[in-house]
Amino acid sequence: MGDTVWDAYSRWCGAGSVHIRPSIIASPDHRRMSKRTRTHLLLVNLGTPRAATAESVKEFLGEFLSDPSVVDLPSWLWRPVLRFLVLRSRPERVAEAYRSIWNAEGSPLRVATERMVAAVQVHAPDTLTVSAAYRYGEPSLDSEMQRLSREHSGRIIVMPLFPQRTDATTGTVARRAREAAADARVSSRVHVRLIPPGDPGYINALAARWLEAMDSATQPPDHLVVSFHGIPVRYNTRERRQYVLDCEETTSAFLRAIRWPEARATLAYQSKFGPEPWLTPATAAVINELPGRGVRSVAVITPGFLTDGLETLEEIGIRAREKFEAKGGKVLIRVEAPEDHHTLASSLVRLALG
Repeated sequence: MGDTVWDAYSRWCGAGSVHIRPSIIASPDHRRMSKRTRTHLLLVNLGTPRAATAESVKEFLGEFLSDPSVVDLPSWLWRPVLRFLVLRSRPERVAEAYRSIWNAEGSPLRVATERMVAAVQVHAPDTLTVSAAYRYGEPSLDSEMQRLSREHSGRIIVMPLFPQRTDATTGTVARRAREAAADARVSSRVHVRLIPPGDPGYINALAARWLEAMDSATQPPDHLVVSFHGIPVRYNTRERRQYVLDCEETTSAFLRAIRWPEARATLAYQSKFGPEPWLTPATAAVINELPGRGVRSVAVITPGFLTDGLETLEEIGIRAREKFEAKGGKVLIRVEAPEDHHTLASSLVRLALG
């Protein structure tokens, strides 16, 4: 049998690219290195609409849902559904959700990604420069690769901001980066580094956000929900359960870090789209049934999202909270994403230079 897409992706990234190796200490010669020849770290996030309008959301969803890594139905079947049903019915509803979280600076995900870039640059040696691109939206991988081909001659490290591996996130970023690098004629200089699901800096950043949330909470939580973005069961099976295994590894490491008992925690999956079976239990279902078990206060952390966006601020912070309270719950504590926390920023630098 031929290789799967996952096999090919894993081979291209290289197994060694996901291990943590010691940081490289910049020598005086490296410090004098010109900006053009420095290593460049390109952090790649999912993306966001340009504005909280139906038109911008339609443009964003059109690109996002046209990616066969996200929806792998045959194009002859999916394209008409996307064009004539999804992109006619969903943009205004999704835009309304975006408007509920949009702020004066614009998209929360974009603002958070820019803060992350700034934090990583602060922790980087003079031999490393940093920027961000988005898998969907602007600046795109294409535009950043073209810019780097003109302005840099050193290595380009592409780092997807998704610690749990699946073709719908890390896989599609790696492939698109490879295509963009080929178009920009910089393929030989591009390398992928993945964030391990149990990376100490990442876990410590999650634990720090947890402590911040507990410090400001009006009462301690009775239960903890660890919520990751869901994927179809079929995708997880095809990828040999890699995504679920990574989610479980992150959850276990996080619970150990905060010394929270497993019996009072639930790993769940959110943001289901489409009719086919997705990973369970569903976050919304778990939160809705907790009050019936006597849980009056629940904390929700979303480790798969390194930056807060629609899925955390609106889906958890607004909708899930409203439903929890409607079912008899009193307090839902949303733990913020790690974003620009210094332990995560330091880890990203270490992984890039390893």
